[in-house]
Amino acid sequence: MKKIQISPSILSADFSQLAAEIKRLEEGGADMIHVDVMDGHFVPNLTIGPPVIKALRKHCKLMFDVHLMISPVHKYIKEYSDSGADIITFHPEATENMKDTISLIKSLNKKVGVSLNPDSEINKISNYLDGIDLVLVMSVFPGFGGQKFIPEVLNKIKTLKELKDKNNYNFDIEVDGGVNFSNSKDILKAGANILVSGTTVFKENNGDIKKNIETLKLV
Repeated sequence: MKKIQISPSILSADFSQLAAEIKRLEEGGADMIHVDVMDGHFVPNLTIGPPVIKALRKHCKLMFDVHLMISPVHKYIKEYSDSGADIITFHPEATENMKDTISLIKSLNKKVGVSLNPDSEINKISNYLDGIDLVLVMSVFPGFGGQKFIPEVLNKIKTLKELKDKNNYNFDIEVDGGVNFSNSKDILKAGANILVSGTTVFKENNGDIKKNIETLKLV
């Protein structure tokens, strides 16, 4: 089994102190930094763009796990790559050609992630599972932080894990949306190995990031 990793979402950070917040995550044992990019078009919210990522990159040695919720995604990938993204994740619905988008990300020497919304079927990406690095299973509908976990996605995680094991694929299974202490064990047991969490990491136990990250990793 792959190592369990925590990728805290900076969507829940204090945006007036982002560099300091990322430093806190790094010192608290985060494995990578999850950056939610929303365009107000593909999802109903706006967040940060390449200049902010580029500025933050100077303050952190951890991998930047960048989730692009933008459409059309293809024309923005190089810009996010240049800004400092290490993993670039996109939605199948945001591109006209999955194969070309995967190839573009690989050509930039970045890890490729593909994201499935709660109502997106695995067959949308099943033909590409042997050539990607990560599947991001959304356990809420993307657009806003602080939503409640949709438990039905556990079956999707289990199916992905079965496909992975059966075919000897090597992709990580990451889960994002309402991940907290009460459901993290079920998510990990279903087959995920990377948890994205914002509110829980930043807010629980009076903001004790180290303790919260360690607790989320317990199966």
